[in-house]
Amino acid sequence: MNELPVWIQVAIGVLLLLGSLFALLGAIGMVRLKDYFQRMHPPALASTIGAWCVSLASILFFSAQAHEPVLHAWLIPILLAITVPVTTLLLARAALFRKRMAGEPVPGEVSSRQ
Repeated sequence: MNELPVWIQVAIGVLLLLGSLFALLGAIGMVRLKDYFQRMHPPALASTIGAWCVSLASILFFSAQAHEPVLHAWLIPILLAITVPVTTLLLARAALFRKRMAGEPVPGEVSSRQ
């Protein structure tokens, strides 16, 4: 196995630590926030940033090991960027629909007029 330069090892370590801290922050947000709608957005952002950090560490590691850019590792952040907003929107709409059907109070509609 090729020995990686120290600066690449440090960069990978920092990215992995940042990724784990953001994932921990997202998990704490899931526990501390009370309402489903409050729990949706901040933890999703924190977890997504954490996954981006881990993906970038993976890209850096495999590119340095192969001595050329490794493009297949970019699929993870690209798919994250596409799927996370879509699933967040679908989950929010499903939760809003369930609350309306149960007769519970829901936030009002946002009007475009000011």
